[in-house]
Amino acid sequence: MTRRVVVTGMGTVNPLARDVKTYWSGLLAGRSGIDWLKAFDTSAFKVRFGGEVKDWVPEKVLDARTARRIDRFAQFALAAAIEAVHDAGLDFSKLDPFRSGAILGSGIGGLTEYEEQHSKYLLGGGPGRISPFVIPKMMPNSAPANISIHFGLCGTNTAVSTACASAANAVADAFHTIQREEADIMITGGTEAAITHMGLGGFISARALSNRSDNPAAASRPFDRDRDGFVLAEGAGLVILEDYEHARRRGAPIYCEFLGAGSSADAYNITAPHPEGTGAIRAMQLALKEARLAPGDIQYVNAHGTSTELGDVAETGALKQVFGDHAKRLAISSTKSMVGHLLGASGGVELIAAILSIKHGVIHPTINLDNADPACDLDYVPKNARETRVRRAISNSFGFGGHNCCLVVGAMM
Repeated sequence: MTRRVVVTGMGTVNPLARDVKTYWSGLLAGRSGIDWLKAFDTSAFKVRFGGEVKDWVPEKVLDARTARRIDRFAQFALAAAIEAVHDAGLDFSKLDPFRSGAILGSGIGGLTEYEEQHSKYLLGGGPGRISPFVIPKMMPNSAPANISIHFGLCGTNTAVSTACASAANAVADAFHTIQREEADIMITGGTEAAITHMGLGGFISARALSNRSDNPAAASRPFDRDRDGFVLAEGAGLVILEDYEHARRRGAPIYCEFLGAGSSADAYNITAPHPEGTGAIRAMQLALKEARLAPGDIQYVNAHGTSTELGDVAETGALKQVFGDHAKRLAISSTKSMVGHLLGASGGVELIAAILSIKHGVIHPTINLDNADPACDLDYVPKNARETRVRRAISNSFGFGGHNCCLVVGAMM
């Protein structure tokens, strides 16, 4: 018999909040976390706004020694993991360490550390100035590694890097790890901190970002006729996945059941989505198949919804192909309209939003949807949150490289 997997804890650090409760209230209020960037001087950049984790002081959450030895992206991950573990009521000292693990996604890894050390090399006297921590701080697997060290987890511990699908792919891997009986508890999700000189400059050069400098809070506008690119953001979104029987025996809080996942590749273009959404279609179909659900069983879609011209149209078309006539009855919203695009962490923060929609019976809005694109003609829950019963939901994540991943969650039955 296939093991049932449930969500028992959640944690986040993102442009709206540094905890799940505040994050959720911000989403329901339709509040934007996008603002002018303050981490470094952006005067030379065409785009000077984004979804920054504001006034981040890691020592408020982590001990000072740990904070110094890990990059900003790993700091976000560890802070979110601490919240999620506390939320789940877990005490790993009383559990078998080999039955608990961590799988995290990050599209880029420790870019802050790489830039700082490269600058020291170029400007400060050569290789002798390079920190001995540069490699362990910049490697993408340092996020799950530091989580395992902090909590003493000796089970499966890996990193996933599939661009903007990283967090979703990591969650899917963690889900299947528990199903295969290789673990009882997995900390999973994604983390990213790519708002740096090279990160911001690279996405500007790729012409991927919105240039709406007159009003940063209105720049991320998924499915809107006047969208002009995504908004770069940072943060982490983590969940605790747990074997249902294990969670039940310890009296754990249960948010929902994790039902299935599906992934695919576009095999089309390194940055552009397939115009017919073939990979996205396949990922959603596989996720529904694993969850043993029909398209009509889904009430809510947390869309990838990046606010890009090609991406929003392709996702809308894919939803129509998968859901047929039911697509018109789906409630769809984009978390990125408020927090921007967290790249490899986006699937984590968005999965949390989908889970809370099930728990609370309310769907957060897609803000800045003032003039719907005629090619995007589904129900994107514009402007205001909507109270409605959500029994089952999907969360879509699609990334550069043509990576697609869809996650399915549902209320306990």
